Amino acid sequence: MNTEIKLTVFFQDPFWVGVFEKSEGDKLSVARVVFGSEPKDYEVYEYILRNYTALKFSISLQVEKEIARVINPKRLQRKLKKEIQEKGIGTKAQEVIKLQYETQKEERRHRRKEYRKEIEEERFIKKQEKKKQKKKGH
Repeated sequence: MNTEIKLTVFFQDPFWVGVFEKSEGDKLSVARVVFGSEPKDYEVYEYILRNYTALKFSISLQVEKEIARVINPKRLQRKLKKEIQEKGIGTKAQEVIKLQYETQKEERRHRRKEYRKEIEEERFIKKQEKKKQKKKGH
């Protein structure tokens, strides 16, 4: 199975953002990295070498693959040049990032709800203890 990894670095006010797109067969997963100031080529390369294994890719999304066929070299060159000139990321990658964001949001909501529930239970137990102490007297 072929694995393709593509990194797109673009400016998203006020930071520079990198989006890693990992394609394995017909599945696409995405990881987003915020660089801050504009990264130099060697900084991006160094980041990839040091932090690639720590990247948290989103869940895989099923995508349709284009049928591979022989492309004229000049056409391929124009296509690559156009792809380099493009701003931003592809719509499929945006969908995956959005899906990842939604799942993380749901997890945070769930954790927050559990935390609040624990605090309420602790308060209730303290209240009950206080009532018992009052009934017992001094």
